Amino acid sequence: MSANSPNGAEIYRRLIKAIESRELKPGSRLREAELAEKFGVSRTPIREGLKRLEAQGLAVHEPNRGMVIPSLDHNQISELYFLREVLEGTAGRLAAQHASAAEIEILQEMVDSDMQNLADAERLIKTNREFHRRFYLASHNRYLVEQIDHMRLSLLLLAGTTLTDDDRRRLAIEEHAEIVDAISKRDCERADKAARHHIAEAHKARLKFFTQLT
Repeated sequence: MSANSPNGAEIYRRLIKAIESRELKPGSRLREAELAEKFGVSRTPIREGLKRLEAQGLAVHEPNRGMVIPSLDHNQISELYFLREVLEGTAGRLAAQHASAAEIEILQEMVDSDMQNLADAERLIKTNREFHRRFYLASHNRYLVEQIDHMRLSLLLLAGTTLTDDDRRRLAIEEHAEIVDAISKRDCERADKAARHHIAEAHKARLKFFTQLT
């Protein structure tokens, strides 16, 4: 392997991107030989990358299948969304206190743009992730952002996305608008409540989606 070849940390990042883009989905098998060929490296960095993936709970060993990307069950989904509601409510409260005028303006522009592109599901799936990322950063609390980033890895294990549903896309953007409006008015209680409501609604949509898949 040359000095410029990807190491285990780089392979881990590439695997995360592949999961995020749904190139690798829950249930996908992670074969060292196939991944080594895909990334053009030896098995050593692949093995290191998979170990890091496993340490994050994003890969597990299954009998007769080897290493796979796991799927979350009903209870795990509910546990994850409960935590997400708490963290995002806190992010809303802090953003209402600390977000700069520029940050609020960017969030509002994102909402306005998404409202004009409700029919484009693929685009909104990407902008939804970006909206939430900017929302978290607007809290100006590095420790909260770190916790949310860690939780975000677990969210990658959710099969599919509820934003393929026309009604959920529209409601999600309206909920984003409510969060941004509360932040812009420096209303901490309302921002907390709006963020929690958004995640509660996303949780309900996810459970309905989960039932359809099972």
